[in-house]
Amino acid sequence: MTPAETRPIGLHFENIDKRYGALYALRRVSLEIAAGECVALVGRNGSGKTTLLRIAAQLVRPSGGKLTFSPTPSAASPEAKNAGFVAHATMVYDELTAQENLLLFARLLEIKEPAKRVELLLREVGLFERGDSLVRTFSRGMRQRIAIARALLHAPAVLLLDEPGTGLDPQGVSWLAETLRRLREARATIVMSLHGESEISALATRAVRLDAGAVVADTHTGVSLRSILTFANA
Repeated sequence: MTPAETRPIGLHFENIDKRYGALYALRRVSLEIAAGECVALVGRNGSGKTTLLRIAAQLVRPSGGKLTFSPTPSAASPEAKNAGFVAHATMVYDELTAQENLLLFARLLEIKEPAKRVELLLREVGLFERGDSLVRTFSRGMRQRIAIARALLHAPAVLLLDEPGTGLDPQGVSWLAETLRRLREARATIVMSLHGESEISALATRAVRLDAGAVVADTHTGVSLRSILTFANA
């Protein structure tokens, strides 16, 4: 399954709150993200970017408000339930090989011909020759490539990335940018947290800035994309 074979999926955050005790990580965040948009989330550390992505990935429940997908997922359209998520931590198993890591998740996702899909992705991320190596022997950038490959296993219609360029060398950043460009052209919905302007941020069709858990700027309200991305470098 490729993104072109899935129905495009949009996300709707409605008055999302997330509290940890007395601390608000998110405050009444409302965002309508259309199917096929490529959205950059920017903001200082602690602004709420990661929490918003984790809620979108359905790994964290909001304290208030609700998240919905459009169109509503059904048994025939489970893509939103299985959004691809790349966390800031790679969350790969050190004592498994690269191939074993991907095969494990491919089988959990009930992917047809998992070995074939894993081989394809290992080749795409440039790690086919290291497929039988334990992940604990990998550099941070190599682990990041495996994490990205894992998120792409089921060709998700929604891809969520938390600082996806972390640990990648310039060649890796270029590879990721080209991968995201192809997904965007296939109308996958991409939401990613970023720090400033880069080869990856250049792909964004929209930028949203968070501060203290609230949306304070959005290109949909007339603020320029460049001004929001430039702020993140400040």
